[in-house]
Amino acid sequence: MWPTSAEELAAEQERLAGLRPAPWLPGPPAAFGGCFVCFGRGAGGAGSPGDPGWAASCLLDDRLRPAAAAVVTGGAGGPYRPGLLALREGPLLAEAVAGLPHPPEVLIVNATGRDHPRRAGLALHLGAVLGIPTVGVTHRPLRAAGPPPGPARGATAPLTLGGEVVGMWVRTRPNARPLAAHAAWRTSPETAAAAVMAAAAGFRSPEPLRQARRLARRARSDAGDRAWYPYPEGYRGDTDASE
Repeated sequence: MWPTSAEELAAEQERLAGLRPAPWLPGPPAAFGGCFVCFGRGAGGAGSPGDPGWAASCLLDDRLRPAAAAVVTGGAGGPYRPGLLALREGPLLAEAVAGLPHPPEVLIVNATGRDHPRRAGLALHLGAVLGIPTVGVTHRPLRAAGPPPGPARGATAPLTLGGEVVGMWVRTRPNARPLAAHAAWRTSPETAAAAVMAAAAGFRSPEPLRQARRLARRARSDAGDRAWYPYPEGYRGDTDASE
């Protein structure tokens, strides 16, 4: 399911880009998921195959309350190369999400989707492998461009690539830097932007991604393996006003 060379991955991305699965149609408040991977500190540069990595996934209920999480460890599949992120991170992220007790309705991924030289970034690829609608969220576009949105919370503006709208700038906090919301597996730019806003809980980053990021970094600090586990009773998530 995951290519092991740049040539294989590029061919698979071309194939995925040509698929047109049924679009995800959001209903009532969704049960969101998020995933994030981090690697060992100190290596520098683009990294190497086998770099130690910690991938986390989390499951939030329809009120954005933490429900379950999974953290796995493993080696990177390759160095970081723009457009080939799935080679480095894909298998670890898929393993972390598969470790949840049940899949989320939509998964927020720290990667691009249609904003990609072959229109199939990691967020789209991961959703196709897992069979879950996905939305990508990054601090900046990969190839797409567009003017920033207005300063108000909820303001959006299109990101275009080759004349196609592939994502949206989204302002999740007033006057804060906008995020790039990426159309990915079974999601459009509009549903991606709406999902990011629905999953924002007063912070700049969507809550599922914020929680997964903190779990992955905590696991790196602990340097320990974990299976999926429910959050402790009464737990309401980490808070960091800077995120």
